[in-house]
Amino acid sequence: MKIVILGGGPGGYVAAIRAAQLGAEVSLIENKYLGGTCLNVGCIPTKVLLHTTELIEVLENDAKELGINILGYEADWQKLQQRKTKIIKKLVSGVNGLLKNNTITKIMGTGTFLNDHQIKVLYNDESDDTKAAMIIDFDFAIIATGSKPVIPPVPGFDLEDVITSETALSLETVPESLGIIGGGVIGCEFASIYNTFGCKVTIIEMLPELIANMDRDIVKPLKEKLIKDGVEIFTSTKVESIQKTSEGLAVKTTSKSGENIVRVQKILLSVGRKPELDTLELDKAGIETERGAIRVNQKMQTNKHNIYAVGDCNGGVMLAHVASAEGIVAVETIMGIKSKIDFKTIPYCVYTKPELASVGLTESQARDLGYEVKVGNFPMAVNGKAMIMGETSGVVKYIADAVTGEILGLHMAGPRATDLIVEGALAIRLEATVEELITTIHAHPTVGESLLEAAHAVNGHAIHLMR
Repeated sequence: MKIVILGGGPGGYVAAIRAAQLGAEVSLIENKYLGGTCLNVGCIPTKVLLHTTELIEVLENDAKELGINILGYEADWQKLQQRKTKIIKKLVSGVNGLLKNNTITKIMGTGTFLNDHQIKVLYNDESDDTKAAMIIDFDFAIIATGSKPVIPPVPGFDLEDVITSETALSLETVPESLGIIGGGVIGCEFASIYNTFGCKVTIIEMLPELIANMDRDIVKPLKEKLIKDGVEIFTSTKVESIQKTSEGLAVKTTSKSGENIVRVQKILLSVGRKPELDTLELDKAGIETERGAIRVNQKMQTNKHNIYAVGDCNGGVMLAHVASAEGIVAVETIMGIKSKIDFKTIPYCVYTKPELASVGLTESQARDLGYEVKVGNFPMAVNGKAMIMGETSGVVKYIADAVTGEILGLHMAGPRATDLIVEGALAIRLEATVEELITTIHAHPTVGESLLEAAHAVNGHAIHLMR
């Protein structure tokens, strides 16, 4: 069976490996860089920068209390950029090795559909005229071309100093000031990075709150931290235009309080992403789209029975781990294996300080769906390991069905939240109850103990909280 995969990101390369494991003949076409946005200009490089900002904060704010006397240090942006590049190269090389190990044919070029069983590939290296193009026949195809930043039609968004997250990862120097349009996950992470490196950061968000898809109780500690660190935040604020001036950029905004001008050196656009479908020529294969995304069913199958679409290009949840899961479901379905995704167990993570992580229903979502809800909260301020780490800002919050005790959601702000959220995902996947979590022994001393305490708190008897 011949399977061709368009896109070498977390959706595409994972699908390719799984298909090879199941005995398919696999070709992977990637037009830019193996590993996709995530490895090259997204998840990985962003977290490399964020890790260094965490260490800088420790040196500046916590070193003396931790018993470390620092005479002086210098944050080296250029050296950090080199480390970021080194880690990216190592991970991309690892993916390349996995493809070779699984005898997957890798083709660096741009693939376009000729029909529903053929793809034409234009090689990236067109210096060799004999290999300028080729046609691949396939039994099944999986589209995993990812997404690209949204550029809204606002006057001035095409100016040179208006950048996207991809550019923001590799600026030669840290700007004196940065305006971030969009207060979602990407916007808040970049605010944390650049603010720590001495840049004056302003966030402009159209919605009433930062990171609107997360529970308000866990976003609050992050917002307070950003404000404390000097980040200026404007919510419920719309950007009308950007103009270039002799001093930089002037951003005209409107809100209930009226018009305002925000003056910054650079602007980072962080208002979302959209499916990358431009070069595919989907119409030649008869593939249907809906609102700019490829329409799929729960098996990731398009309207053409032999063509699937996974990850950002199908307009679903735009997260790398979701793309990988969808890639596996698509391949296993093709190969005759019953496979599905439980979308209730998708973790959402923000790698700021404090870290934020969420899975399942928020409190307001659960109530809107008609659940009788019980909530358990436990503050990081009284967790022993969090005290040791000097990271006591945050909270653990469980949402449970008051009738059955079933866990509906887990929301965390604090150290290791992005690692620990998997406990909530597993609890939801197994339809675990509060009682089952309470009777599961958690190691001491760990940040994970706070999950046990929050489960106790659902029933009003957290052990380490005053009555």
